Amino acid sequence: MSVKTIKKKNNSEGPKAAVGNDISIKGARVHNLKNVSVTIPRNKLVVVTGVSGSGKSSLTIDTLFAEGQRRYAESLSAYARQFMQRMNKPDVDYIKGLCPAIAIEQKVITRTPRSTVGSMTEIYDYLRLMFARAGKTISPVSGREVKKDDVPDVVKAINACKDGDKILILATFKNHGKRDIKEELNILLQKGFSRLFIESEVQQIEDLLEMNKLPAQQYFNNAYILIDRLIKKDFDEDDLHRISDSVGTAFYEGEGAMHLQVNNKKMVSFSNKFELDGMLFEEPVPNLFSFNNPFGACPTCEGFSQILGLDPDLIIPDKRLSLYENAVAPWRGEKLSEWNNAFIRAAKKFDFPVHKPIMDLTEKQLSDLWEGNQFVNGINDFFKEVEQNLYKVQYRVLLSRYRGRTLCTECHGFRLRKEALYVKVGGVHIGQLCEMPVKDLQQWFNSLELSKYDEQVAKRILLEIHHRIKTLIDVGLGYLTLNRLANSLSGGESQRIQLTRSLGSNLTNSLYILDEPSIGLHSRDTEKLIRVLKELRDLGNTVVVVEHDEMMMREADHIIDMGPLASHLGGEVVAAGNYNELIADKDSLTGKYLSGKLSIEPPRTLRKWNRSITIEGARQNNLKDITVQFPLNVLCAVSGVSGSGKTTLVKQILYPALQKLKGEGTDKPGLFRALKGDMDYLSQIEMVDQNPIGKSSRSNPVTYIKAYDEIRDLFARQPLSKMRGFMPKHFSFNVDGGRCDACKG
Repeated sequence: MSVKTIKKKNNSEGPKAAVGNDISIKGARVHNLKNVSVTIPRNKLVVVTGVSGSGKSSLTIDTLFAEGQRRYAESLSAYARQFMQRMNKPDVDYIKGLCPAIAIEQKVITRTPRSTVGSMTEIYDYLRLMFARAGKTISPVSGREVKKDDVPDVVKAINACKDGDKILILATFKNHGKRDIKEELNILLQKGFSRLFIESEVQQIEDLLEMNKLPAQQYFNNAYILIDRLIKKDFDEDDLHRISDSVGTAFYEGEGAMHLQVNNKKMVSFSNKFELDGMLFEEPVPNLFSFNNPFGACPTCEGFSQILGLDPDLIIPDKRLSLYENAVAPWRGEKLSEWNNAFIRAAKKFDFPVHKPIMDLTEKQLSDLWEGNQFVNGINDFFKEVEQNLYKVQYRVLLSRYRGRTLCTECHGFRLRKEALYVKVGGVHIGQLCEMPVKDLQQWFNSLELSKYDEQVAKRILLEIHHRIKTLIDVGLGYLTLNRLANSLSGGESQRIQLTRSLGSNLTNSLYILDEPSIGLHSRDTEKLIRVLKELRDLGNTVVVVEHDEMMMREADHIIDMGPLASHLGGEVVAAGNYNELIADKDSLTGKYLSGKLSIEPPRTLRKWNRSITIEGARQNNLKDITVQFPLNVLCAVSGVSGSGKTTLVKQILYPALQKLKGEGTDKPGLFRALKGDMDYLSQIEMVDQNPIGKSSRSNPVTYIKAYDEIRDLFARQPLSKMRGFMPKHFSFNVDGGRCDACKG
């Protein structure tokens, strides 16, 4: 069959690329491509469009990207190539002018529960660096900043005293290991020290040693070695040298601690250890803030943020009930209901509303229910008593019913050890920043005020963080938080996060291939996405996008229309050129729809409905106590901007609630008050989402939809099959006897 390739002149808009520079593909025959030859202009935004199955992905991913990747692998040494899987050359005559290719596909690439949005976009790595360099460690006891004191700090404190003040430089007298007091005093004499300061008096060490009997051990408990004595004046350079030497000696003798006694009244302490209020703190380093490193991860949950503990959702399974209606599951039954009754009796002493649904209680009231107070015991007290009786089998069974994955009690879901959470920037620790949605995080960084020194230190780090946050918001992901798990993202979200990372790396002269990046995006966000793709192009890259979106086509520098139809009726380039040339082309199906010659008319009369399902008081994630009615027997669309709560409403509330009603095992529904309407009218509920259907290499579309079972039955019923004793299994490529013995099916 002859290949019909309409060669158009290059895009008339924008600066023309040199033709010799363009990427030209000759004779591509991958999958259904029919000996396709096409030219892709360099450093332009190119859209490949056409009906589904017309060969868009075969041309871009399976030909362009596969060849770009193969050539890159061939440029490596033979030693490096032995660790990579073999890459087959795509079925194409030649590709000229190809640059290094990067494909950003629509799939969730990470399955590990350790990977988050912050680590995927590298924002978290820069945050770790910022907290390690500009973070201030705040003591949880006094709220003061923890600092290491060194010699200049002590000299500065001495200079701050008034003229004529008498200053003693002291180090704590320590009694080491197996030595007695006499031995310690002799060693001090040998080191050249002659005085001790005990109970506000200066005493000669020699006088103490000459006493017939040394004072008791307790006498030396508050003793200090007198290192030097000063009277405050305007010190000259020699004086300052002497003071610095004395302070250094005091730090050494006091094993990191020293004191200044001013006028025998005020005692000022200094320490060159990182400590305050009797606590030793960790000095901030990047690894302290990494939950993937044993040094920084919370020791209880090992950086996963969840542990096996008491699951609040199992203890209070239905938050629509009140305490009076037995909302607390373990407090039901003849004997254990005494705990419930005791709480109800004591409730009036601290104004606890026993008839109010649990979901409507305030933070304070929930705290009273869980922690208890001076009037009554709470749920946690109940489980403490259960744990004391675990030698009885009935208590072990009771406890096992309410165990589940729950938030870590040590780090409260922040994943880091408590020492890391003492370090703050702008009064906030790194865990709190990761809980903010990206758009709020941008505002926080815009209003962040640092000291001049910290600003210089963090200048480059802040630049990178601002750039990445701006890109995340531009690709329509401003609603995500940095601690959102990567494996909970949709394919489209995952793809746009990879796009953010690519922009952050500032690569040039590369070929970026994107597979429908605008899927699942509101029109408002598609505009921002196009801006990001143009930014990528303006860095000097070629951006090839497989897309059906009209706005994307209007903004493209060059469009390639594949077709004319799908599968074996497609695989040809029907038209190529800019937007105006595509509309003018009489062979282009896409052009006819864009110009308005063909259109899909909405139905004149809409379908009537009289049955519906209503969800009342939905308040999961960002839903604000909303009531929604879903009509039945119609095609009902739920729409809104990205992050407005569509998935939460349908996937986390409606679907699990209906599944639960039908008695089918499912995830726990999100928080809502009531489900009303014609639920009895439904016989089955199916969820069709964006997740890939099968990972097995044995599965194909026919086996997945169970059509192959019927085909096998049909073949097994044939007369020849009956004569030879063939059953349906003999026509299966998954079972011995049916499958080929050489390749095992």
